[in-house]
Amino acid sequence: MKESTSNATTKIAKKDLEQENQNKQLLASLLEEFLGKKNQLLVQQTEMGGTEAYVGSVTLEWFASRVHFASGLPLLQKKYNPQTDNIEIDADSIEEIRQRPLDWTRQAPLAQYLAARKNHKFPPVLVVINQPWVDNAKAAEWDSEGRAIKSTTNFTPLDKEGKVGLLNISEDDVTIYALDGQHRLMGVQGLMELIKSGKLQRYKKEKTADTSFITVDDLIEQYQVDPSYLQSLPKEKIGIEFICAVAAGETRTEARRRVRSIFVHVNLMAAPLTKGQLAQLNEDDGFSIVARKIAVTHPLLKDKEDRNPRVNWNSATVAANSTVLTTLQALQDMSERFLGQKFPHWKPLEKGLIPMRPEDDELEQGIEEFTQLFDNLASLPSYKILEHEDTPVLRRFSFEKEGGEANMLFRPVAQVALAQALGTLVYKKGFSLVDIFKKLRKFDQQGGFSGMEYPQSLWYGVLYDPNKKRVQVAGKELAAKLLIYLLGGINDQMELAKLRKDLANARTVENQTIGFDGKLVEPKELGFPLILN
Repeated sequence: MKESTSNATTKIAKKDLEQENQNKQLLASLLEEFLGKKNQLLVQQTEMGGTEAYVGSVTLEWFASRVHFASGLPLLQKKYNPQTDNIEIDADSIEEIRQRPLDWTRQAPLAQYLAARKNHKFPPVLVVINQPWVDNAKAAEWDSEGRAIKSTTNFTPLDKEGKVGLLNISEDDVTIYALDGQHRLMGVQGLMELIKSGKLQRYKKEKTADTSFITVDDLIEQYQVDPSYLQSLPKEKIGIEFICAVAAGETRTEARRRVRSIFVHVNLMAAPLTKGQLAQLNEDDGFSIVARKIAVTHPLLKDKEDRNPRVNWNSATVAANSTVLTTLQALQDMSERFLGQKFPHWKPLEKGLIPMRPEDDELEQGIEEFTQLFDNLASLPSYKILEHEDTPVLRRFSFEKEGGEANMLFRPVAQVALAQALGTLVYKKGFSLVDIFKKLRKFDQQGGFSGMEYPQSLWYGVLYDPNKKRVQVAGKELAAKLLIYLLGGINDQMELAKLRKDLANARTVENQTIGFDGKLVEPKELGFPLILN
């Protein structure tokens, strides 16, 4: 009896499986038929905030050829500049559009990113479907009150609930504009041009031609891009979400306000990552990778149960009363300014490009050398005080509440300047890190890094602004050069003369130069510190 029941169960399961396979084959056949239609796209209907949308995917080739920039919407044509693909903003057009102008300097880096980086990824784009009748007030699609009797999207459901179906994207019936993702569109169009012609013109911000091109030959030489791989890129797919330019029941004015409002909202919600957050997440930038490693492993910085955290992971600045020593962003800047002189190829080839992740052996070498830097930094008397003292009293200026030592080593800007100077000395001038820190420990012990708010300090007017009584970030480069000089790294007389002049300028307030004794002097009489020995 049990055997008979078991056989019956097996037969039912087998029959169900066969039926499921038949259903799958039927569905596959139907999908193939519908997906093969050139003018229709399989989408899923969504609704949020009262706005219906249709989500699908299209090839990069289709995206580049069929989607237009939002500035080309017919209702904006009067102020549309076809040379720049931007809207000319004036008293009339300011109420018509609220969008940032396209920055054409971004096209080449975006196209190069897609072509050269195999694990590239663009997020989905948001587009608007428009139809010719929208801009014809006498069209039959408007009723007597000026309200649309139908939507500009034509959706044919394929399921009972009407959530999955086909969207009409016929070129004869609709025009499509990118509402969110215009620079992605620009980049993809640039990629198509690069693949088609073998080169891509670089542009300035307003789309005036630059003097240079990106070429396929450059990509092959610099990034070892396979030509056959390039030819496959147009068939890659990007996510796309369609909304209507006009919904049934809307007036033209209401539709314009809705579309404009959506544009503003998607841009406001897409807050860019801070530099600190980027440093936390970046797996391509070698300097970020090294900085993160040091932040969590080095004894000077890593978290310990018996002390306050030493690294601010998000903010770029350190408050006067903060107990942290530095920020992750400052560590990333230190890493780049120190190691960047040994590994210049870790930097992207040009601004705007994502750097290529270094090889693991190079990363290990970078981590080792940056660790040595922090081993030596930890030996400085100012940092040894941290074993029994917290950072605020060492960082604060004397005039701030509870006072402090105004030690520049507890300010991220000075930490970065020091790293830059040491990178130049070690990797460009062949100095020994051990010898350098022998001098720096003596300099620190004599108070060379403290009291930056006083005229006696070399950093007065350089890293400290006596007018605003605060740290001066703009003095970072000068501070680095002064450190290089102090450690014996500048011998050229012309370079020395310029450094003297720059220091005098930094200490000049309202045409009055402040000497190291606090008295006013002529710039030429300022004097200059002695090289450390």
